[in-house]
Amino acid sequence: MSGDQAGKTRGSTHITVQKISYRWTISNFSFCLEGMRDTIFSGTFSSGANDNLKWCLRVHPKGIDKESKDYMSVYLVLLRSPKTPVWAKFQVWTINAAGDKTLGMRSPRVLKFLPGDNWGFKMFMPRDLLLSEAERLLPEDHLTLLCNVNVVQDTYSTSEENSKPAIKVPRCTFTADLGELWETSRFTDCSLLVGGHEFRAHRAILAARSPVFSAMFEHDMKEKPQDPIEIQDMEPQVFKEMMGFIYTGKVPNLHSLAPGVLAAADRYCLERLKAMCEDTLCRDLSVENAAHTLFLADLHRAEQLRMQALDFITVHASEVSETSGWKEMVEAHPHLLAEAFQSLSSAQGPWLEPPLKRLKRS
Repeated sequence: MSGDQAGKTRGSTHITVQKISYRWTISNFSFCLEGMRDTIFSGTFSSGANDNLKWCLRVHPKGIDKESKDYMSVYLVLLRSPKTPVWAKFQVWTINAAGDKTLGMRSPRVLKFLPGDNWGFKMFMPRDLLLSEAERLLPEDHLTLLCNVNVVQDTYSTSEENSKPAIKVPRCTFTADLGELWETSRFTDCSLLVGGHEFRAHRAILAARSPVFSAMFEHDMKEKPQDPIEIQDMEPQVFKEMMGFIYTGKVPNLHSLAPGVLAAADRYCLERLKAMCEDTLCRDLSVENAAHTLFLADLHRAEQLRMQALDFITVHASEVSETSGWKEMVEAHPHLLAEAFQSLSSAQGPWLEPPLKRLKRS
C-alpha cells in the first residue's frame, strides 16, 4: 500500500444578488383608467439609504401605443447608478383586496440597464379586467403593485484546501450583555436628567460610542463634576431610544420617533444611527411630507436623505408644490427652493413627463 496521499482542493464561484422589494399604491385609480393621467411615476426606491442605485416604476393606464391601448403598461426605470451597466431581473404583481399577490409578470431573462433605461410589460393587464374586477383588484379604488428586483452585484471565485471540521464556537453575546447592563442599571457611574426623567448609565460606554459624550466627560474630569448631567431640548422617549442604540445597536421604535432620533443622532455624532433614521424617513417619503423631510435633512446635515428627498420632489414636482408643507418651506427656507430647482433642471430622462410642469414658489 503506497504512503502517497492525493492532495484535494475545492473551489466555488459566488454571484451576489441584491434583492429589492417595493410596494406602491395609487389611489383613485379608476380616474386614471378613464383618461385623467397618461403616465404615473412612483417615488424613487432602492435597497436602503446607503444604496446609490435608484429605481422607480412607471405606469401607463391606457398603454403606450396602439397595440397596447386596451391594456395597462408597467415599466421599471433605472434613475441613477454609480456603476454601469446594471444587470437585473424583476417581477411585478398586483395586490388584491385580500392582500395577496395576483396577476404577476416577470422579466424573461436578466436585463441590462443603463441610467434612464426602462424595461417592462406593455400589456401588463387588460383595462377591462381591472374595471370588471374592481372590487377585487381595486379595493377602495386603490391599485397596489408589488415589484421585486434582483440586481447582480459581484462575482468572485475562491479556492480552499481540505481542512478538518471546524470547532463550533458559541455565538457572540456582547450586545445582549451590554443591553442587560443598560436595562438593569448595574454598575452605573453617571446620571443623566432628560425632561424630568433620570437615566443611569456608564461613562466609559457612552464615551466610547459618542465623541460628544467623550468630550463632555473629559471636561467634567477637569472641572467640577456635574451629577446629574442635564440634557436640554430632548424628549425622554427619544433619549431612551438613542441610549438603547448606544448599548445594543438596535432601535425598535425608530419608525415612530425618526425625526427626533435623527436630531439626537446628529447632536451626539452617532453616524450609524443617523443613517438608520435617514433610511426610515426615506421609506416614508410622500407628496405631503417631502418638503418637511427635505428641511429635516438640511437642518441635520443628512446628505443621503437630502438627495432622496430632492429626487422625490423632482419626480413629483407638480404635486409637491401644491402642498402646505412646500409653501411653508418656501417662506421659511428659500435656499431649499433653489436646491429643488437645481435638481429639477439637472434631471434628464422620460420620467419627468410632462416637461412643462415646474415647481411653484407658492
